[in-house]
Amino acid sequence: MDYYETLGVSKNATKDEIKKAFRQLARKYHPDVNKEEGAEEKFKELGRAYETLMDDQKRELYDRYGEDGLKNAGYNTNAFDFDFGDLGDIFSSFFGGGMSGFSSGRSNPNAPRRGADLRLDIEISFEEAVFGCEKEIKFDHLESCDECSGSGLDKGAKDTVCPTCHGQGRVQQSTRTILGSFTSVTVCPTCHGSGKNPKAACKKCKGSGCITKEKSLKIKIPHGVDTGSKIRLANEGDAGVNGGRNGDLYVVIHSKESKEFVRDGFDIHSRLDITVPQAVLGDRVVINTIHGEKTINIPQGIQSGEKIVFKDFGVPYLGSDSQKGSHYVTIVVNTPKKLSEREEKLYRELYEIQNGSKKEESLLDRVRATLKK
Repeated sequence: MDYYETLGVSKNATKDEIKKAFRQLARKYHPDVNKEEGAEEKFKELGRAYETLMDDQKRELYDRYGEDGLKNAGYNTNAFDFDFGDLGDIFSSFFGGGMSGFSSGRSNPNAPRRGADLRLDIEISFEEAVFGCEKEIKFDHLESCDECSGSGLDKGAKDTVCPTCHGQGRVQQSTRTILGSFTSVTVCPTCHGSGKNPKAACKKCKGSGCITKEKSLKIKIPHGVDTGSKIRLANEGDAGVNGGRNGDLYVVIHSKESKEFVRDGFDIHSRLDITVPQAVLGDRVVINTIHGEKTINIPQGIQSGEKIVFKDFGVPYLGSDSQKGSHYVTIVVNTPKKLSEREEKLYRELYEIQNGSKKEESLLDRVRATLKK
């Protein structure tokens, strides 16, 4: 499936253009509007495309490697789990303020509500970020209470509905002023908006329907991640309320620096210190790369600051098993500060040879100038 074709936009479309296209097509294929066969599946495809292209990180992965890149980065491209509650502002303009499947659930305290997304920051080594690894993570999240099965109500309780708001979670209050009577709607002071009788609350979760638990998971970190990369673990966030689906857990990567290499995206940079004779005469030297040792040929007359490039010796691309960045070796010619007697003698001979040729040339020029007179 091509996400851009699904939404009918170009690959350089802006977010506003993507949102506009999604609004038009979602209105056409929404199951509450279109009862034709295949409309619901088309609507799900639109949601997957919209969710991906509106997220900068997902869009970059998709543009580079397609759906395979998203899968390798931990995103589930098959399950349609887009949070319609986040789209209330989009659909209210043409659905009259609400529609089945797009309500945030705030007007009804007993409506399903999606659990909160969570963030977990972890630190990994330079090598683990480059080549990928498996890590065991531990985190706290809200799980559905096993005592009340997430209802928040004590087992066997009879009067479960709040006697003040009668399950609405809100109450009306009338205020008389010199200008007349005004009616306002506020959160129920008895149940605090839950619509449930506090006296019937589950003793274990105290009526919330959720309890905090620590969870341990083994996750696969793909090769090529870097500091700031996110891995999404679907449904591992906080539990939903009233049967709503769980939130997601986002694992944010922090990669340690290497003592030998500097990383720039998928490229690797290192420096090679050489002597003056090596720079003048050239040499063959063994250097370290992230993929092991490699022999480097130093050409004669190389200058300090020049770079030697090794293609495909950099970081493996995220989502690709074949593409790699490059390794750039910066040459640094070291001028000696201290010399042995023999070294100083050789350098002086070299100095005299180079300066002697200049003197001879200068004398010849003077002779020529004399003859011309």
